[in-house]
Amino acid sequence: MSDYLLPDDLVAKARAVIDANRQAGRRVAVAESCTGGLVCAALTEIPGSSDVLEAGYVTYSNQAKIAELNVFPDVVETFGAVSVATAWAMAQGALEASGADVAVAITGIAGPDGGTEQKPVGTVVFARAERRAGPDEIVADQQLFDAKEGRSGIRRQAALCALDLLMP
Repeated sequence: MSDYLLPDDLVAKARAVIDANRQAGRRVAVAESCTGGLVCAALTEIPGSSDVLEAGYVTYSNQAKIAELNVFPDVVETFGAVSVATAWAMAQGALEASGADVAVAITGIAGPDGGTEQKPVGTVVFARAERRAGPDEIVADQQLFDAKEGRSGIRRQAALCALDLLMP
């Protein structure tokens, strides 16, 4: 039996993120929507994660994204909560609010409801913002995870992708 609350693959990836960022002298922050704190939970499974993890923000509602991460209401209204524009604004907001060196944001549709033809269940958008990075260094990506894996499978895959983005 594992000493960890979370699946072994999440814990292993989180350990790699903590170790690599500790070695690089970087502090990280995470802004989560559809993963609901799963990325931060994975990071805090690792003893000594306080050396690296600066802050985590769970901004599930649009209002929370606006209030906590200073996402402009026009961005959410124009592009939707599940968009590169919103994910990028969330990452920037987490970076500014926390003072971390790098921030990753995750927003998506974990299901089983909420999907549309344009954004089906399993659509997840990621963005990474780094302190002192130029505007041409924006890292953002949209993935479509298999809805057959269900809500928890989509959230787990999204958390793994977000952890990958936190690697230096």
